Amino acid sequence: MTIPDLAVHRPGPQPGWVYLVGAGPGDPELFTLRGARLVAGADVVVYDNLVSPAIVELAPAAAERIYVGKKAADHSLPQDEINQLLLELAQQGKRVVRLKGGDPFIFGRGGEEMEVLVDAGIPVEVIPGVTAAAGVAAYAGIPLTHRDHAQSVVFATGFLKEGKVDLDWPMLARPHQTVVIYMGISRLADICAQFVAHGLPPETPAGVIERGTTHAQRVVVGNLATLAQRVLEEGVRPPSLTVIGSVVGLYPKLAWFEPQDQPKSSPLPHAGCAVVHGKGAA
Repeated sequence: MTIPDLAVHRPGPQPGWVYLVGAGPGDPELFTLRGARLVAGADVVVYDNLVSPAIVELAPAAAERIYVGKKAADHSLPQDEINQLLLELAQQGKRVVRLKGGDPFIFGRGGEEMEVLVDAGIPVEVIPGVTAAAGVAAYAGIPLTHRDHAQSVVFATGFLKEGKVDLDWPMLARPHQTVVIYMGISRLADICAQFVAHGLPPETPAGVIERGTTHAQRVVVGNLATLAQRVLEEGVRPPSLTVIGSVVGLYPKLAWFEPQDQPKSSPLPHAGCAVVHGKGAA
């Protein structure tokens, strides 16, 4: 089926609508066709910090671009005000595309925004995106499931509303599964300690991927006993994703992505070693 054939069955952006569009994990080539069409027809693009500039530039020259990105302790606009902004723009009859890093409904607060809009009678469409867990792990060569290692995968957030990490640790620390932690880099030492305290061996492989799928991607791997210190030594910063489970041990063998501004690296060590790979690697 050709792209024009698809477009016949999917209308472009409508006046007074809000489109919650997942922009993917960083690489603009992972953006969906539906998302690209909607951005190209938008009156207003409201976008987050993690959205690739190349995706924002798909908008028409006359379109308004509004940045509402959030970083740790630095929110350009509080969430309640973002909700109100989307509502007011739609009420003005504008075609509003809300670009969110990853997927809108996976730690993207898309559900919160949609609730406000639906309560006000605003039509909303949700366009899924490649969530960071899937995209970033794939670019790092870490399969989230594997018959020999993990029969389930769990996504969890390392940042809660009260600023505390209070998760279901017994459930997360089960064997034979992979756990992906979003937004937990500043609490990594506590997170690793909780996994050990709830039954996972300290030597369980664990890794952090910084700016995954982009030219600045870095991967730091070790285990629950060593990872936090390794990340501290390497100066890893957000946006970063943490993966815990024996699948991380496959990284040295399966790593395939070379950031374009990096020379080819030397052969990677065996899975038991702690390694850093990518931009800024030692």
